[in-house]
Amino acid sequence: MKQKIVNFPVTLTGQWQSENDENTSLLSEILKDWLLDEGSLTARLKSNCENFQVKVIGEQQQLCSETEACNHIKAGEPILVREVILYCDNVPQVFARSLLPLASLTGKEQVLAHLGEQPLGQVLFNNPSLQRLQLELSIFPSDSSVAILATKLGAKCSNDNSSINVPVTPKEVLWGRRSIFMLDNKPLMVAEVFLPDAFAYQ
Repeated sequence: MKQKIVNFPVTLTGQWQSENDENTSLLSEILKDWLLDEGSLTARLKSNCENFQVKVIGEQQQLCSETEACNHIKAGEPILVREVILYCDNVPQVFARSLLPLASLTGKEQVLAHLGEQPLGQVLFNNPSLQRLQLELSIFPSDSSVAILATKLGAKCSNDNSSINVPVTPKEVLWGRRSIFMLDNKPLMVAEVFLPDAFAYQ
């Protein structure tokens, strides 16, 4: 797979809202099922294809920004940012951006700083201490960085008008989710955006 990926970092700027927001009732059942699934996304994708791959866009240490700060991860906190694309049978399914506080990358969790092309989800859900906190959802319009990434991957944005606070234009949006995971009481955040050809939109 020798596709040229956009420059790292892609970043995500979303208007994250609770999964219990009343507007989620407007989502298609299949999209809602994928967005609200509390199990391993990696395992679910693997079960839907023969060839699952992780393409690492990039990793870097930085300070957590105000826009991405949330409960358990504070603005200005040193973090490791990891961005990847998850492929099923060479079709880009998911863009994932993970924020790993350096304070969390201690003890057994040091392995998370050296994953390479190993899926983070596989490591997380194999850890018996894993706790997943409340999911939040967001949309990403066609002029967002992740939609531009999708375009560069050779796909169009999904034209799904059922959304939370969808702007009048553009109408084409991608859907994403994020949540905090706790490993041995150490926080990390994972945000996942379903790309245009994802199973979630079919």
